[in-house]
Amino acid sequence: MAYDKFNILKSTAVPLPLENVDTDQIIPARFLKATERKGFGDNLFRDWRYNSDDTPKESFVLNNSIYGGKILVGGRNFGSGSSREHAAWAVYDYGFRCVVSSFFADIFRNNCLNIGVLPVQVSAEFSEQIFNAIYDDPNTELEINLPEQTISISSTRASETFEINSYKKENLTNGFDDIDYLQNIKGEIETFAKDLII
Repeated sequence: MAYDKFNILKSTAVPLPLENVDTDQIIPARFLKATERKGFGDNLFRDWRYNSDDTPKESFVLNNSIYGGKILVGGRNFGSGSSREHAAWAVYDYGFRCVVSSFFADIFRNNCLNIGVLPVQVSAEFSEQIFNAIYDDPNTELEINLPEQTISISSTRASETFEINSYKKENLTNGFDDIDYLQNIKGEIETFAKDLII
């Protein structure tokens, strides 16, 4: 399944400065029955977003209209817990294309990369700068430059580089998942197979 191509993303951001946000908080287990990657965004942070009677909790950031955008800025150790890929699906389906944190759980990071969400790991110091900038002005934009592997704060012009696997970077740039990548090099694979037979 192809995803949105990721090149340079400039967007406002939603701050969620909580540490150790695990996958059960991102998408509670009771919502994992669906097999298609649709509708999970409705239940992103479900128990934090809604009361038991399904009314929105005004105190939760996703219910605060002053914050929005395609970037979610989380606290340290984002995506810990179980390996459910539905957590990444929920993030993508809600509309986020990038998650920023000072540390990611490895499985969550890889699940994000597999479905078109860019996880950008920054230093703790830069993470604090980002949160401060957003709280000072919710209209502050972050620029995520995948080709250059940089993240910048528009209001302060502060920036930092981030690491990404070159294969995953290529896939994100082209909007590919692993199957798309293989289909894209089908001709090369067939040529290689013929050479083996000969």
